Amino acid sequence: MKSINLKWQQLILGLGCLLLIIACKSFYPTTNSDAKLLKVATDPTFVPFEIQTASGNFEGFDIDLMNVLAKVAGFVVQFESLPFDGMISTLQAKRVDAAISGITITPERLKTIAFSRPYFKAGLAIAVREDNQNIKDFKSLQGKKIAVQIGSTGADFAKTIPNAKISTFNSGPEFFQDLLNGNVDAVVSDAFATLYAIKNGKLKGIKVVANLLTQEYYGIATPKNSPHLDAINKGIETLLSNGTYKQIYQKWFNAEPPQLPDSWALGIGH
Repeated sequence: MKSINLKWQQLILGLGCLLLIIACKSFYPTTNSDAKLLKVATDPTFVPFEIQTASGNFEGFDIDLMNVLAKVAGFVVQFESLPFDGMISTLQAKRVDAAISGITITPERLKTIAFSRPYFKAGLAIAVREDNQNIKDFKSLQGKKIAVQIGSTGADFAKTIPNAKISTFNSGPEFFQDLLNGNVDAVVSDAFATLYAIKNGKLKGIKVVANLLTQEYYGIATPKNSPHLDAINKGIETLLSNGTYKQIYQKWFNAEPPQLPDSWALGIGH
């Protein structure tokens, strides 16, 4: 009789514990159910910042950064592939919550969208074929055929080159192929992306000449008055202070990351 009573007591105790666990779970929701979905646009042709693998997955510096930022900021990221030149208008229409794709913070863009604090220091460089000995600096670009990515700061910069004949392309692989084919004399594009591609053998027969043409800062772009911008900024600050940013930077560029300004205002006009 005692053993039967004991079994009933154990059963009742077990049920009580189960009910207590269920009650606690409903009172303290899991992190996943708490996390906000963040739709993030990216152009997966900007190596090594954004790359789409054969299986359709995204990887790259920006992708790694956004994924770890989401964890510390309480987001679940849903990446959406989008051509670079369509990102500003998509953000303005609020069809996505953010965009990360090596987007330079500029006063012109700040008129229509918002940016996080700078997360990357970059710049434009001139790329030519290895056998080209004539193009060595900005002055030698005058009157030449220049290839750029549409909607980029490289495209804006090319407009300042006297008498240049500018060809615009949707992605880096396209304009670099045109350069190799001899259809253009030079490409003006992001220095880090170009150097990375050359280093990894993706751009055989191409070299970067002279120093950086510009000094720029990338930011995570959002619509104006985004409710997510504060959390994104705090997430970047956390990654910079806890060493995670440095680990991601060294993974992709094998170098020490430079100091970054605290706000976009300090990065404008250089």
